[in-house]
Amino acid sequence: MFGFPRAVWLLGLVSLATDAATEAIYPLLPFFLTHVLGAGAVSLGIVEGAAEAVNSVLKIASGRIADRSRSKRPLVLFGYGASAIARPFIAITTTWTQVFAVRVLDRVGKGVRGAPRDAMLATWTTPTTRGKVYGFHRAMDHLGAVIGPTLASVFLFFYPDQYRTLFALTIIPGAIAVALIFLVPEQTVQPTASAKVTAVRRSFTQRREPATTTAPARDVARPPDPAEAADATHTPRAMSGVGRTVDADRLPLEFTSFMLVLTLFTLGNSTDAFLLLKLTDVAGSARWIPMMWAALHVVKATISIIGGSWSDRIGRRAVIGIGWLTYAGVYAGFAASNTLPALLTWFLLYGFYFGFAEGTEKALVAELAPPERHGFAFGIYNAVQGLGALAASVMFGLIWKMYSASAAFGFGAALALAATALLFVVVRTPRHA
Repeated sequence: MFGFPRAVWLLGLVSLATDAATEAIYPLLPFFLTHVLGAGAVSLGIVEGAAEAVNSVLKIASGRIADRSRSKRPLVLFGYGASAIARPFIAITTTWTQVFAVRVLDRVGKGVRGAPRDAMLATWTTPTTRGKVYGFHRAMDHLGAVIGPTLASVFLFFYPDQYRTLFALTIIPGAIAVALIFLVPEQTVQPTASAKVTAVRRSFTQRREPATTTAPARDVARPPDPAEAADATHTPRAMSGVGRTVDADRLPLEFTSFMLVLTLFTLGNSTDAFLLLKLTDVAGSARWIPMMWAALHVVKATISIIGGSWSDRIGRRAVIGIGWLTYAGVYAGFAASNTLPALLTWFLLYGFYFGFAEGTEKALVAELAPPERHGFAFGIYNAVQGLGALAASVMFGLIWKMYSASAAFGFGAALALAATALLFVVVRTPRHA
């Protein structure tokens, strides 16, 4: 179905099961923290922001390890396993600091698995299917995020206020996800031509005799052996399109530019828990919040496939720009609205941002970075998002507390607009991206 390899489907099912477990808990956390445990908006921002920061730091390390390892599955298995074990312990927490500890442990698992999993997916794509594959994977995430909250709402309908029992039951889909990882095949990444030429030059340099003169030695290496050069010539080049570099250890300037612009956007992209908190406050109850969260993911799952396909046709940057502008509009709407129908409408439109931006951002990362550096590149990408989320969430909580919720949402909208403008001014992309 859809012409995807078996590995893409299996990794999608792993994400589906994991998100079903995670998203059964997540939409209830703002209510659980603020009403059951007595925490405030700043504490909520610290819990979610710090959890994502830990997640991000680990993604850099796991990306480097993934680049140096022939097998990425052990990292992926450890990451999903750690989250599956940690997540249900929210059921026995009694303070917001205990929730903080559990969330950090859960995000340790996500931090370890994210970059190597995305690098595994990249080996099963081509330039013309990359956006569609990452869009499909995000759609499977969102489908799991529909199933989990829906089952949570059904459970709470029959067993009102039994939040702790619900949290404990999430160990079941977590175990299913871990079992599926053992069925995922791996495909070895072949070094690009630039990587091979660099390796040949380094090997020759190490064999050279030291210079006998006191003058600075010049790096005058002989040309690579014809056989080696021919082999490199027939090896597929990096899909970076622009900014190719002979040094395989360096990422292209275009990738760095995109990360800088993404950093600005992420500083306004606080945790979704604040959206859920405002919805919960206006609704007056948390019982149906998981259903609203599930409805959001229906929109996400639908638009993810469309957004991925569009990015393959009209370009990654254009589709990301549409997503970021949608984000700015939604946050402006949350700043100006105070009725449940209006907020629910903006909340569902929020799914368009995810559908257009998330999978397409990953596809652009894969385009701008050479294949042998995908693990590290995805680690940086995820780190920018997570560390930015920490700063954004803490700032958002402080603005909410010191001024108002409207001021906090307006701040996020303004940064999103600025980042969208810079995306088209600063970031150069390959012609097919």
